Amino acid sequence: MNNLTCTHCGTVGLQEGFIEDAGEHSRGYARWIEGALERGVFGGAKRMGRPRRQVEAYRCPKCGHLDLFATNHV
Repeated sequence: MNNLTCTHCGTVGLQEGFIEDAGEHSRGYARWIEGALERGVFGGAKRMGRPRRQVEAYRCPKCGHLDLFATNHV
């Protein structure tokens, strides 16, 4: 728990966690990639050369709302 406040109900003290990425070749956590989604010829997202940040998730113990933050570069 920390002093973060839920943006939905105002409860103080969110639970830290993460959003798991269990896809093929995943690193185990989700990443935020800058810019609009562009698809390559095979349908996958174009990611080359774009900044990436790890996504941290915080859950409100009262209402269950998730707040996501794109933090450290990965």
